[in-house]
Amino acid sequence: MKNATMNTQENIASDITASGVYKTVTLEEPLTRGDTLITSVQIRKPVAGELRGVSLMDLGNLDVVSLQRVLPRITVPTLAPHDVAKLDLADLMALGSEVAVFLLKKADRPVVYPNS
Repeated sequence: MKNATMNTQENIASDITASGVYKTVTLEEPLTRGDTLITSVQIRKPVAGELRGVSLMDLGNLDVVSLQRVLPRITVPTLAPHDVAKLDLADLMALGSEVAVFLLKKADRPVVYPNS
């Protein structure tokens, strides 16, 4: 079962990488899930349906509850809401900042976030 899950996550990660619509965030404080240590998370640009039930204003303001709803939908490995709740604050900010960048039009991204 674990191998099947890992293979599925690897396939998803490959698809995300190929699409070019993702960012990899290296965690300052790795998460432990069972016997697995999560040191980095890939986050991809959400589509409108993945933002259902979330205020875009709250998401843009890095509201923790909004991030707990959206991050499980757009991360590899998938971060469950309880994983998001256990994140170090710096890691939550890093992931949330990437989500905020994705909310901007491409033309506006270099102005607001020059290094993205």
